[in-house]
Amino acid sequence: MKARTRRRGEGGAMANTQTYGFPIYAADWIPEETVRSKIDKHKENSEDGIEPSSSLASRSCIALAGGGGEGRSGIPNVIVICRVDLETNSLLEQPVGRVVVSGLPYRMAVHPREGALICALPQSCKRFDWENIMRPREGEELEEVINELEDVGQQLALEFNQEGSVLAAGGEDGTLRIFEWPSMKTILNESNAHGEVKNLTFSESGKFLVSLGGPLCRVWDVNASTAVASLSKEKDELFASCRFSVDNSGDEVLYIAAKTERGGSIITWDTTSWKRKQSKLLKNYSITAFNVSPDGKFLAFGTLEGDVLIISSTKMKTHQFVKKAHLGLVTALTFSPDSRFLVSVSFDSRAKLSVIEQKPETDGINWLVVFLLFVLVVVVSYYFLMVKRIIGKEYSL
Repeated sequence: MKARTRRRGEGGAMANTQTYGFPIYAADWIPEETVRSKIDKHKENSEDGIEPSSSLASRSCIALAGGGGEGRSGIPNVIVICRVDLETNSLLEQPVGRVVVSGLPYRMAVHPREGALICALPQSCKRFDWENIMRPREGEELEEVINELEDVGQQLALEFNQEGSVLAAGGEDGTLRIFEWPSMKTILNESNAHGEVKNLTFSESGKFLVSLGGPLCRVWDVNASTAVASLSKEKDELFASCRFSVDNSGDEVLYIAAKTERGGSIITWDTTSWKRKQSKLLKNYSITAFNVSPDGKFLAFGTLEGDVLIISSTKMKTHQFVKKAHLGLVTALTFSPDSRFLVSVSFDSRAKLSVIEQKPETDGINWLVVFLLFVLVVVVSYYFLMVKRIIGKEYSL
């Protein structure tokens, strides 16, 4: 008898892959304090009355955004909140929160502390509170237009710094805007930052912001409101995405994922000299999504074919490979705050939860193994000499 891979509980069927009925463009993990204070108080038991099997500590939530766009596909543009059960490594089938929005939420930024997220719609950016997503009330305005980002055209990138005190937005028209949050006081408004701003990332300290847009990356000193470096591509590279992180020594490092004729490439940059440290070719992989785990140990890549690749940041070797995680290109990747899980999403309307495999470290020489091998060689050699009576003859003289 086959084991069941799905079970019933709070939110319906559970599995590590769920289909939510709309093309998913953006995904992000919701801060745990937000889950506890804003979402858990609205939890409801399932219709059949079964109590959820997992404790509050084992549950997290992710936010997903996407939809059918402006066409007449009949697919709504929505933001949903979905449960993640960390005990069963499962996504719940039924979202615990859902709101229909006026336009396609192409990009999304979850505030690291407050109970809200920002979405980039076709012409403006809007704020959505968790309360409104969890319990939308008829006749109540659920979307709050951010005045400073109204009628500015499509924003291709949104990013908060780690403290949530600064918001950056990068536009399809190449304009980079940086604001204090929540006052929205302008720090920088650069209309010619790039041809178009495709990606943004803040350094761990919040001092620097890197903006990516063909054909180069630019490094901005946030406090000084000025560009301090330009990172140029080499040969056939096409920069696709960028992320700051911290290495094993505690030093900040910048990763840039690039596309080349031979496949994907990950480039590591020194954040003091802004020079290349190393590059690693991911042969035959076409990168469509990229992210770094919060602990800095893993880099995750989504591909055009729907695969998910996870590599070690120290060895730059494959740690885990999820073949055909999706039916088409991967649009976004997000690690859990503890770096133990990865959620990938796609135009195929599916979200997949992957558990990061725990493998023993093999760096350096295992001196215990070397010692045991030495002892084994000595014993075998001694036995061989005894059989040949070489040692025995010496003692019989």
